[in-house]
Amino acid sequence: MSTRLSVASLAAALVTALPSDSVTALQTERSAAPRESRIPVGQTSLYSREIGQGPPIIVLHGGPDFDHGYLLPDLDRLADAFRLIYYDQRGRGRSADDVQPEDVTLASDLDDLDAVRQHFQLESSALLGHSWGTVLALEYALRHPTRVSHLILMNPAPASASDLAAFRKVYGQKLGADRDRQRAIVASAAYKEGDPEAVAARYRLHFKPALKRPEDYEKLMATMKAGFIRQGKGGIVKARAVEDRLMRDTWEMDGYDLLPKLRNLSIPTLVISRRTGATGRPH
Repeated sequence: MSTRLSVASLAAALVTALPSDSVTALQTERSAAPRESRIPVGQTSLYSREIGQGPPIIVLHGGPDFDHGYLLPDLDRLADAFRLIYYDQRGRGRSADDVQPEDVTLASDLDDLDAVRQHFQLESSALLGHSWGTVLALEYALRHPTRVSHLILMNPAPASASDLAAFRKVYGQKLGADRDRQRAIVASAAYKEGDPEAVAARYRLHFKPALKRPEDYEKLMATMKAGFIRQGKGGIVKARAVEDRLMRDTWEMDGYDLLPKLRNLSIPTLVISRRTGATGRPH
């Protein structure tokens, strides 16, 4: 799916989905510069980036080992009509300092999301999750439904362990010969050490089936490679360990399945997904 097309469709859908009296008309001028802050959580703090005005949307990035950087600048186009609140989840990106991977759990991620909401003094907010971020959004909404005004689930990750198994099967078929190439990179010493070049090479293969237009693919790869370089080996290895921990708290749990619980959730929800299948891991 084209990133630009996704954002344009999302903007149109949001304008109609959120309350009309709280949404201003889309402006031709760019919104004000982003506002950065740190949000205290436990013994560390989370990096946050806020831009735009209007109904608030807390953005939950994928991964779980990524940070929010790959969503920029495309998602910022919504800042003409919405107040976007991004943050790097604990142990990832610019929220990695003074964090031990074993201290990050699904429970701590959910507590951190609530800390973000409270920091910006929001009684409730829309949650926009991408991939892994959709699982975090759903887990939070199940626990705190009155604190979530709307859910926007973009390319959702599987909501159950069985769905993840099916997801991976389809993804393997889409990769074809690149599957063995990806496995070879993942098994290499450079990748295991968090070398940004090796990690970028792996994700060039990982996301190859996900974007139809070459220009969108190259743009995403350039953005992600720059992020890996900025993160460095230590940050990459730490984020990867955090991902392993969160996998154990979700899809690797026996019988993990959010679907039965979601049937009782009454929150306006927009789902945006590719029609042609998987993009790989929970990312």
